[in-house]
Amino acid sequence: MASGDKEHRMLFDIRGRRGNVVKVIYAILAVLMGLSLLLLAGPGIGGLGGGGGANNDEAVSRLEDRIVKFERELAKEPQNADLMVALTRNHLSTANLLAEPSPTGELLPTVESRGQLEKASGTWSEYLKATDEPSAGVAQQMSQALFVLAQTSRGLSEANNNIVAAAEAQKLVADQRPSLGSRSTQALYTLYTFDYKAAEQALAQAMKFANTKTERKSLQEQYDEVEKRAKEFQKEFKESKKLEKQAGAAGNPQESLQNPLGLGSGSGGLAE
Repeated sequence: MASGDKEHRMLFDIRGRRGNVVKVIYAILAVLMGLSLLLLAGPGIGGLGGGGGANNDEAVSRLEDRIVKFERELAKEPQNADLMVALTRNHLSTANLLAEPSPTGELLPTVESRGQLEKASGTWSEYLKATDEPSAGVAQQMSQALFVLAQTSRGLSEANNNIVAAAEAQKLVADQRPSLGSRSTQALYTLYTFDYKAAEQALAQAMKFANTKTERKSLQEQYDEVEKRAKEFQKEFKESKKLEKQAGAAGNPQESLQNPLGLGSGSGGLAE
């Protein structure tokens, strides 16, 4: 991507019939992501707040230069965990700047910003192999970034892999920095992996940090709402799996390219 480009293709086409589906899914995901952001004590991925402009382009250009620098250094020291952390964070920062507002005002990933998130995910995976003590700070950033990738995945398997990775990253955060925010977010993310027992255990741990009856009630209500959405997602997931199997048997694998989260547009849905 040329850093001086003024326009970024949006990842979602929210026009026509697809727009109605996207609006429904946004309502579902707003419950999860909104609660997570309120409960988290630390920074996320910066809110994916781009916006364009000359200053934005200059910042992206500087980050791209740093990415190239870290990639070269990492090629010489492929097991250097510190370099992996630096590279991951720079990819996340670049993704943040490359996001764009939708016509209704929400900030959405672009094709370019999602590409940076994918690169961050790849570096994060290598980092986990290279260290026995992952950074809780980077894990927190990655848990949210991976959930964004899950929302925008182009296929079933990709969406599932990103959700599982997001929940695992959040568990790293919660294990190192246990709190109401980290444990409750762990519980909410884990619901979307369909491991309801593990989600309930995380919720129980989160409840220990709730100081009042009101806090416990609020957290339980939030959990119940997200659990309902997760089970709706699971139903769609199973149906997609069934269709995927049928499509494969019929020799038509393209039918399987449907993200049950509803936001992955595939190549045909990219807005120019």
